[in-house]
Amino acid sequence: MKTEDIEIKDNNSDINEKKNNNSKTKIEIKESKSNINSESTKNSEILKKENKEVKSNEEKKVKEEHYSPPSMKNLNNNKYDIPKKRHKLLFILIPILIFALLVLILSTVFAIININNDKIISGISIYGINVSDLTKDEAISKINSALDEKINSNITLKHGDFETTVLPSQFEAKFDVTSAVDSAYSIGRNSNIFVNNYTILYTLFSKNDIEPNFTYNDELLTNSLAEINTNLPDAVVESSYYIEDNNLIITAGKDGVAVNIDELKTQIIDSIKCKETVNSIEIPVVESLAKGIDMDGLYQEVHKDPVDAYYTTNPYVVHPHSNGIDFAISLDEAKAMLNEQKDEYIIPLKTLYPNVTTDQIGTEAFPDLLSSFSSKYPTSNTNRATNVRLCTNKINGTVLMPGESFSFNQRVGKRTAAAGYKAATVYVGGKVSQGIGGGICQVSSTLYNAVLLANLEIVERHNHYFNPGYVKAGTDATVSWGGPDFVFKNNRDYPIRIVCSATGGVNSFKIYGLKQDPEYEVVIEANYIQSVPYKTEYQEDSSLQPGQQKVLESGSNGCKTETYKIVKLNGTVISRTLLSKDTYNPHNRVIAVGK
Repeated sequence: MKTEDIEIKDNNSDINEKKNNNSKTKIEIKESKSNINSESTKNSEILKKENKEVKSNEEKKVKEEHYSPPSMKNLNNNKYDIPKKRHKLLFILIPILIFALLVLILSTVFAIININNDKIISGISIYGINVSDLTKDEAISKINSALDEKINSNITLKHGDFETTVLPSQFEAKFDVTSAVDSAYSIGRNSNIFVNNYTILYTLFSKNDIEPNFTYNDELLTNSLAEINTNLPDAVVESSYYIEDNNLIITAGKDGVAVNIDELKTQIIDSIKCKETVNSIEIPVVESLAKGIDMDGLYQEVHKDPVDAYYTTNPYVVHPHSNGIDFAISLDEAKAMLNEQKDEYIIPLKTLYPNVTTDQIGTEAFPDLLSSFSSKYPTSNTNRATNVRLCTNKINGTVLMPGESFSFNQRVGKRTAAAGYKAATVYVGGKVSQGIGGGICQVSSTLYNAVLLANLEIVERHNHYFNPGYVKAGTDATVSWGGPDFVFKNNRDYPIRIVCSATGGVNSFKIYGLKQDPEYEVVIEANYIQSVPYKTEYQEDSSLQPGQQKVLESGSNGCKTETYKIVKLNGTVISRTLLSKDTYNPHNRVIAVGK
């Protein structure tokens, strides 16, 4: 008999003994119950429950002690007797594990392939343009080629027979292609391999179109559409005015239509952003009434009181004069004109002059002499001397504010006999002849030198055809009405005043102002580079005997010059600037000969 059988029998005998003991216990309990008359029913039920629990625990213990594992069968074939539930569980888990492993392997391989891919995945488009399997640079180039044509193509705007166009590039319309391509490239690259793989496969079949961001300059577009508003043939016309020949000319308004700019702007932007081509847009308009003429408002705009010139010394400021303007008729008379329905009204104006002009405020407003220059002219030539004096007086007292320019021709005006100018020697077409205003160029040349020495900015200057003689070659400035002009600019920080005279054969110019800190010294250096030899010309003269000669013009050489402006500070040269390279033609020798 096996040891296990013996242990089982011993256990059975123990169980029997326990059962006997339990039965004895039950008999004793019954006897005690009969002797206790005062026990309540509740205590009896508690005892029964305890007996049941004891019995149940003992039976459970017996089962545990007598349990033995199931016997093994077919040991020679190495097979186990597996319970049915465990067999079913393994049957389900094994295929799942195999599938998950395959998915993991395929996903890894798929991810490795796509990690090395530098192109946009399949199924992506931008603005409806396919960019699948393109690099970022290729995609940008392709999208730009398509969108550039849209940005640089005119959009036609129509209103009845009226047509005009707007060009998107003119109001800085553009698509952000680079950002759109970056977004396209990032699809399928932003998460773990499983999410990326899912995104790649999903996009391949579902497709994904990216809209690039669009921007434009709203102010430029609005201004462009406002201009179109004024060009419509039936556009509302507001009243307007302008001043011409000392008259205020008012044009009456006219009812019409006005462009609905906000709506038109929306349609234009939508047409650009739309993938389909929009050939034209009908201009949205609204009916509009013209405003009436506000004469009181016009008077406030036009009327201006004159302002006297004055200056202050702390700080030093010259305030130039300004003329005023006013209606030449009363305001009530101007309003009465509107009672008559007309397209145009003309109101005469008058100029109001100040009591003190800028050139009258006195020399104390221009305390420092900035430069001076003079030249001599022959008093024996009366006509020439007269012209020099008249021209100089036109310039005397001129005040230039900072930034203002001086034009010799505009200041002096046309040189005519009616203005008092006389006939004198002039250069015309490279020839010496007589003409009204001869000698004027000596005034412009003298002023030119004074301007250079005051360190003012030269805007326009021309040299003479011949060496003039009254100033050094390279430092002259020729002028002619309707031709060459001499122009300079006050580039200093303070106003300047020109004081000039022509008396006793001396033409003198002085420029006054306020010295700056630092104040530079200017030296003009005109260098003679080479001579231009004259030629001899022969003219037949029937009044002379054959072979006889007579010198009509002795002739003189011309020259070439280079002129420099040297700027110094406390005697030290700060700069040396080339002002001009000039060529002066020779006066040819002219000899008359007999036939």
